[in-house]
Amino acid sequence: MTLARIDRRWFVTIALVALVWSVFGQTLRHEFINYDDPIYVYSNPRVTAGLSVAGIGWAFTHIHAQNWHPITTLSHMLDCDIYGVAPWGHHLTNVLLHTAAVLLLLHTLLAITGRLWRSAFVAAVFAIHPLRVESVAWIAERKDVLSGVCFMLTLLLYQRYVRQPGIVRYLLVFVACACGMMAKPMLVTLPFVLLLLDYWPLLRFERPRSGGRKASTSRIIVEKVPLLLLSAGAAVATLLAQGQYVGSGEELSLPDRLTNAVLSYVAYVRQTFWPAGLVPFYPHRQNAVPAAGVVIAIGLLA
Repeated sequence: MTLARIDRRWFVTIALVALVWSVFGQTLRHEFINYDDPIYVYSNPRVTAGLSVAGIGWAFTHIHAQNWHPITTLSHMLDCDIYGVAPWGHHLTNVLLHTAAVLLLLHTLLAITGRLWRSAFVAAVFAIHPLRVESVAWIAERKDVLSGVCFMLTLLLYQRYVRQPGIVRYLLVFVACACGMMAKPMLVTLPFVLLLLDYWPLLRFERPRSGGRKASTSRIIVEKVPLLLLSAGAAVATLLAQGQYVGSGEELSLPDRLTNAVLSYVAYVRQTFWPAGLVPFYPHRQNAVPAAGVVIAIGLLA
């Protein structure tokens, strides 16, 4: 790597940090809100007591805010140890975590593709995209920015494992993935994301990348089995934690749930390219969506 390229990478890194803080630095002046923040932080005596052996045990063995996410709970406890219940400190941690996720994304894409400016563009879009505002500016969404850091770290560690396979490097991928799911179980799809990376741009199904060895299809699949077991465990834990809070089939039938899932996927794609009309809560549409709209949504996804 030439000196000029190193300088450009440092320039991009500093520019991305400045970009994140120019938008989200203002949240340090914001307060808690009365939507989820009380149960996550300032009205939860287990959390405000800070980190302790008993607190760590509680985080791993109890449900917190209708979720089992012990890594997220521990991060809130640590914040209370450092800042007390001063909201600026909790906002600061969210911004720092988001900054870390952005930089990890940049260096992951750069390591995989070797394209500095394209990687910088993707990282910049992620850094200040309106869909990220809720996650960063809302203290109760710590689970999202924290799992985002673990997600990006898993990708970075995985590409290093692919280039030079080894048990230690694989264990690092496993641990990062596990921490991500214990921050927010949304990462249950991460093993499938890694399969997509295997297909492109790592090209493990076609030919070996420079500095790496060609892997058989069976090996690529077997590599994901421990991660899929993590996903299954996280899914079961989530169902157990949220079982009493999930609406029954009488309230919302399986066809209604499947319809909502299809429409939500399309809505997220639309919001990615046209992020307008964003709100914290989207009520179910009930029977307001015509069948033609569902068919069109399925067609778009296909």
